Amino acid sequence: MARMRPVSHEDRLTLVEHLDELRTRIVVCLVVFAAALALCFWQNHLLLEIASGPLPSDHKKPLTFGVTEAFTTTLTVATYAALIVSLPVLLYQAYAYLLPAFSDREQRVIVPILLAVPVLFLAGVAFGYFVVMPAAVKFLLGFNDTQFHVQVRARDYYSFFSTTLLACGFVFQLPLAILAVTRLGIVSVSQLTSNRRYAYLIIAIVAAALPGVDPVSMLIEMVPLLLLFELSILIARAFGTPKAAGGIARPSTQER
Repeated sequence: MARMRPVSHEDRLTLVEHLDELRTRIVVCLVVFAAALALCFWQNHLLLEIASGPLPSDHKKPLTFGVTEAFTTTLTVATYAALIVSLPVLLYQAYAYLLPAFSDREQRVIVPILLAVPVLFLAGVAFGYFVVMPAAVKFLLGFNDTQFHVQVRARDYYSFFSTTLLACGFVFQLPLAILAVTRLGIVSVSQLTSNRRYAYLIIAIVAAALPGVDPVSMLIEMVPLLLLFELSILIARAFGTPKAAGGIARPSTQER
């Protein structure tokens, strides 16, 4: 396996060298993910205890059906946790491979945005765990509870738990996406503000498409999306113009 070295924008690599670098970085990602998975599976009792935190006290031990469900469910939870643990390294390897394709000016725009991706992702995961999950679980388990004998199945609950946290983590990337397109000159701040009502409609559709079938979790997920959108406009207005990002201003009529 070839040793990885920093690649600048001016370097000219052959196709074989590009593929060799890609293979090396994929191997590094697989090794890191495997190590994280082994660690998470070793601490699976702690992970399951954390994942069961939003459940009420009488549902702390979800039900399993079948011989293999306890093992497969534990492995699934450990896999999701390993993905979160190894995410910084996985993102770094992806960035390190793709960034040399951009010029120095473009890298000055992109790198600060990319550095905030893991931070916002973890913030979204924390929001999902401490805000979305408790409210959603309380509503769903309490809905018509006098008409049903409510039991929690482990596979369904942990799948709902994991996908909800991942969805919240990706949703919190909204400010970075808006900042990126404004700094690169793809969309202007005035276009965002003038089309705010359409953005609200899209946010409502996204919130409805996120994990969770109840209106409570939809509303809880929609509120931070609206706040993040408005925050994104403020950030883009302050830092997101192409000129502020070091871009070249469009020539005037006289300059043409």
